[in-house]
Amino acid sequence: MSATDPFDTRNPPVPARGSPLRPLPKLIFASRWLQLPLYLGLIVAQAIYVWLFWQELYHLLMGTLGNVDSLNHVLDAVTVEGGQRPTKPDETVLMLVVLALIDVVMISNLLIMVIVGGYETFVSRMDLEGHRDQPEWLSHVNASVLKVKLATAIIGISSIHLLKTFINADNYTDRVLIAQTAIHIAFLFSAMAIAYTDKLMNEAAAANTHH
Repeated sequence: MSATDPFDTRNPPVPARGSPLRPLPKLIFASRWLQLPLYLGLIVAQAIYVWLFWQELYHLLMGTLGNVDSLNHVLDAVTVEGGQRPTKPDETVLMLVVLALIDVVMISNLLIMVIVGGYETFVSRMDLEGHRDQPEWLSHVNASVLKVKLATAIIGISSIHLLKTFINADNYTDRVLIAQTAIHIAFLFSAMAIAYTDKLMNEAAAANTHH
């Protein structure tokens, strides 16, 4: 058999490369790199969130150890405008500060999804296949999957905010509690609608493939 024999499994034929793009399509396709500064900017935002996290953790630690300035910072951070300021770092104050730290982490996770998933989907492949640290969700990411995961992450962030409000409910009006609950439910239904639409599109694509 010749080296180019299509039935020779030892030397499979090399697939032909597509024809070069014309100048205008090539320019349009290359315009995807204009998104790169956006993702680099989000990396800067990620660094700011890391700095904010360590600042708040530092104040929590020093306030617990008795530092007056850090303690005042912590108490001011959990005080609702128009509400009563806590007088000591009790369990409720600690829980609110920890939830604020979790909120920062979840927003940071959302940033990672947008940066990595968005770059992989809309700009260029990262060639992470086989890498030991490749995120599990990145192996099958596309625009639809990314939208569902982002919607789920937003629901998680909204849940943290709603939990913080319920824990500190005495300092909020009924109108604020109802409004935040309604907003959270709206996020939930939006995510369900996105997931259902994605399911319908996948089923339609599968049906077309079978036909």
